[in-house]
Amino acid sequence: MPTSAAQERRVLRSAQRWVVKVGSSLVTDDGKGIDPEAIAKWAAQIAALRAQAREVVLVSSGAIAEGMKRLGWLSRPHEIHELQAAAAVGQMGLAQAYESGFAKWHLKTAQILLTHDDIADRRRYLNARSTISTLLQYGVVPIINENDTVVTDEIKLGDNDTLAAMVTNLIEADVLVILTDQSGLFTADPRKDPAATLISFGKAADPSFESMAGGAGSGIGKGGMATKVRAAQRAARSGAATVIASGREPDVLSRLAAAESIGTCLVAELAPIAARKQWLADQLQTRGRLMLDAGAVKVLLEQGKSLLPIGVTGTEGEFERGDLVSCVSPVGQEIGRGLVNYGANDVRRIMRRPSNEIESILGFVEEPELIHRDNLILLDRSK
Repeated sequence: MPTSAAQERRVLRSAQRWVVKVGSSLVTDDGKGIDPEAIAKWAAQIAALRAQAREVVLVSSGAIAEGMKRLGWLSRPHEIHELQAAAAVGQMGLAQAYESGFAKWHLKTAQILLTHDDIADRRRYLNARSTISTLLQYGVVPIINENDTVVTDEIKLGDNDTLAAMVTNLIEADVLVILTDQSGLFTADPRKDPAATLISFGKAADPSFESMAGGAGSGIGKGGMATKVRAAQRAARSGAATVIASGREPDVLSRLAAAESIGTCLVAELAPIAARKQWLADQLQTRGRLMLDAGAVKVLLEQGKSLLPIGVTGTEGEFERGDLVSCVSPVGQEIGRGLVNYGANDVRRIMRRPSNEIESILGFVEEPELIHRDNLILLDRSK
């Protein structure tokens, strides 16, 4: 893992999968409504990243601010139903603005609205992950926002900084870029303390950073610097670095991609593979077992490929799609764990069969793999 700011900036240069979050003030002219010129500039910068063969997922605030403008409201409401109404109205303008902005660069966009339930539920997690991955595969720019039209206090993610971090974990992005109206994380609130200095580099897990962060930066967005630090901590769980920088900086995304030092860079303690393994170990208990033949074991251990139904000889337990299951060799040794794409009943019907027969057997296809290699962790057999 990087040990210095210079090394980490080189990691940004090589990062292939980016999650970019832009705050409300950067797309709504400080709350006056959607700013087409600002969105056009973000589209141009993301198009430049795409031209470098980088994958970009955009998490954008702005729907509620746009809805407030259209409804003639001068201050952000507090009642959930009013926020839902504003979001429903504003999403129309936000989606239209991004569609127009990216069309200039011959890029297609897709709108994805998520709630906490979509990511906490294992089946919805896999569905969301598969959808975003497919969109990226086809060169589409996914534009993600919290589904404010249906959220309640219990399921609300709370701010798009948190949502961006959860999306970073979801798709295993290399870097999360949080763009705001502040220059980055300072040792104190620079609006109150003239001696405050910018922190250019640090470890996301450093407990002192959260205490340095202040409150919300504007009355339009909900998040403040503290939510951005917590988002960096969350993103680090899957090994991603986070950059918190000013969206007012010219060509900020292209300059970050060129390893220029802008804003605050917070890095993970663990490498991505180790972080992913730790995340699976911490979050989930196994719900069942898949017995594999010798050929499947060899493919997993020696070639690092996904697990296909044809390599499964039996199952134990009543698991559902998205559950964590153990992969067991013919001699009874657990060789790995992963998130399964089919429930136990379906697995029993398609095991020992090639993937191209899944649809004829089940009547549908979730995925050609039983466990995708991105959701499969091999265990240390020396222990």
